[in-house]
Amino acid sequence: QLQAFGGGLVQPGGSLRLTCAASGVTISNYPMGWFRQAPGKEREFVAYINRSATRTSYSDSVKGRFTVSRDNAKNMVYLQMNSLNPEDTAAYYCSAKWGNNWIGFGQGTLVTVSS
Repeated sequence: QLQAFGGGLVQPGGSLRLTCAASGVTISNYPMGWFRQAPGKEREFVAYINRSATRTSYSDSVKGRFTVSRDNAKNMVYLQMNSLNPEDTAAYYCSAKWGNNWIGFGQGTLVTVSS
């Protein structure tokens, strides 16, 4: 099971670091991703990191502001979010990639960007 935490209320321009922790799952076995879902909108891809952390990719909306990383020894994945703006307000989820599918979204964490 995957669980994201570290969300909260932050002012525009601020930063947050999200953490994805796994129980019963060895994260090092999977490429990992971050997704988000804003109220009334569909879930969207945010960031990807491969198993060895040698390759990452980002959605255009967060590129240059967010950084995904992982610590396989700790069984955790992180999302550093900088220069946050109100459009980043959403519930954020982590997921593991199994073949062509994203699985195990688990419990998300809410990020609210507001002054």
